[in-house]
Amino acid sequence: MTSGHFFQKLYKILPAVLLLLGVVALFWWVFYNPTRHFVASEPGKDGFAATAAIEERVDIGEHFERFAGTQTSFNEQWPRFRGIRSDNIYNSDIPLINSFGGQTPEILWSVQMGEGHAGAAIYDGLVYVLDYDEELRADMLRCFVLDTGEELWRRWYNVHVRRNHGMSRTVPAVTENFILTIGPRGHVMCLERETGDLIWGIDLVEQYNTEIPLWYTGQCPLIVDDVAIIAPGGDALMIGVDCATGEVLWETPNPNGWQMSHSSIMPFEFGGRKMFVYSASGGAAGVAADGPDAGTVLWETSLWNHPVVAASPVCMPDGKIFLTAGYGAGSMLLQLSVNGGDFEVEILKTFRPGEGMSSEQQTPILVDGYMFGVLPKDARTLRNQFVCVRPEDPTDIVWASGPTARFGLGPFILADGKFFLLDDDATLVIIQKSTSGYVELDRVKLFDGHDAWAPLAIVDGYMVLRDADQLICIDIRRN
Repeated sequence: MTSGHFFQKLYKILPAVLLLLGVVALFWWVFYNPTRHFVASEPGKDGFAATAAIEERVDIGEHFERFAGTQTSFNEQWPRFRGIRSDNIYNSDIPLINSFGGQTPEILWSVQMGEGHAGAAIYDGLVYVLDYDEELRADMLRCFVLDTGEELWRRWYNVHVRRNHGMSRTVPAVTENFILTIGPRGHVMCLERETGDLIWGIDLVEQYNTEIPLWYTGQCPLIVDDVAIIAPGGDALMIGVDCATGEVLWETPNPNGWQMSHSSIMPFEFGGRKMFVYSASGGAAGVAADGPDAGTVLWETSLWNHPVVAASPVCMPDGKIFLTAGYGAGSMLLQLSVNGGDFEVEILKTFRPGEGMSSEQQTPILVDGYMFGVLPKDARTLRNQFVCVRPEDPTDIVWASGPTARFGLGPFILADGKFFLLDDDATLVIIQKSTSGYVELDRVKLFDGHDAWAPLAIVDGYMVLRDADQLICIDIRRN
């Protein structure tokens, strides 16, 4: 057969072959099941919720180990998240460095930590940090000596926590008598400060049907007049617990079903009333802090409703309250007023990202009638810049650090007229407090760090800071 005859026959049968292939392909497409080997996923058994599906008995504060005892002679305290006045300002007569003098500061001590972003509280020269021990699978409160890093004791309890951008991320609250912690999965622990002895514990999920936020508990606990103040969400918006006995003194109803956010409760006094201001997942509210109506809602708004809220409310003396969140939430400015003894709340304005001050994680600092903070990555051309704004109009940006001075999610603190800002990669920047322009005094990379997001703490000129894996202490006193 010649090649010409072959191609003539092939040409005649080609349509039939193509038709047959098409029928086979159609049959395969209709009847083939590409998921036949898949295993059905049960809700709560995969992804972030994996730990929530583990049924385990958590005995809060079960274990204790003491390594040493010591006397310290420090005068200052940084007893909770954002310090004594909840303003994140370190007030002291101790002068602090203006520059690093061309050298990297000496790291006085360094401790390896479980992956997380939990910052330190400092009281009477002792550093308290809630860690997560990945080998023991345990939430662990650790106590160190401020200037030496010697570990005195640790108290812990076993609980499964799956990595999700770290585990522990809360700062303890410490008073003369008590230490209060909240673990990643909502386990509250109250101890005697001097001995580390357990007084009581509460499982917020078990007792209040708390829904743990996406990246675990970020709410830092608060102690006021020996009462533990916690916002569980779920069955109670907020609770007050006697630190000495564990008795629940009051519970704030939660008819709207607001849930716990990553934000922390801020104490505030306005209109002759002390209150606790909380930016929940679902809304914002002010809860009476004292008197016979302690625990009742003084005011609330559900118009501030975002799923991921990390920054805490910024409360101003004139009754304005600044709320902000990341992931496209922007900001909101409220105005409180008192009418016949009742509180009223007005929404002055809402701001989209890029319209003014907003924050993804860190809470802005209010000082001398101005507000300072780092903008989120969705702030358009100003993304990740350090800015100064007028709080009465957060869109009024007085100055910005500029495109060559951008910062990540790292924390900052005001001390001795300077902002100390820790970038994501453990670069410490000193910025002059100014209302006329951005003045960077110096910067230095402390170590090869990453995800350095934990709040800073300063006591007696010693700064305690960390990245995701290690806690360090440096001396920033001016010689």
